Amino acid sequence: MIDVIIEGGDWTEKALTGWAERASDATLTHLGLNPWTCEIAVLACDDARITELNEDFRDKPAATNVLSWPSEERAAETPGGTPAPPEDEELGDIALAYETCAREAKAQAKTFEAHITHLLVHATLHLLGYDHITDLDAALMEGLEVEILGKLGIADPYERQTA
Repeated sequence: MIDVIIEGGDWTEKALTGWAERASDATLTHLGLNPWTCEIAVLACDDARITELNEDFRDKPAATNVLSWPSEERAAETPGGTPAPPEDEELGDIALAYETCAREAKAQAKTFEAHITHLLVHATLHLLGYDHITDLDAALMEGLEVEILGKLGIADPYERQTA
């Protein structure tokens, strides 16, 4: 279940709810979890609000595209390891900043929907205990993102362009 809260930015609740459901369902299903038993709250905000959240929770007073707060610690015990499945239905919260996401999508020549879907897959993985702090963790998480997005018909966001 996805609960979308529009707090700022030029978000459309219907579109964002659809993207969030599609991204979280694909992520949870890919990992063998039942999307119908999991709860995620998505805050759609503007750069000003996400800057406040980023400063409050990460001591980084700058806008960012997405933030996530798992409802419990789920990280794997070893770098590159798979986190344990959630024991609780409530996975956590995600915040997205409209202006930053729109700028990034334009700069990367992606549709806004594809970029938001990627960020929602990424954030859902964070809620499930995946991370990208170490190279091993990043390889696992990015590999999952590419697989999940591929199933959704979205190109590899990490594909490196060569000249």
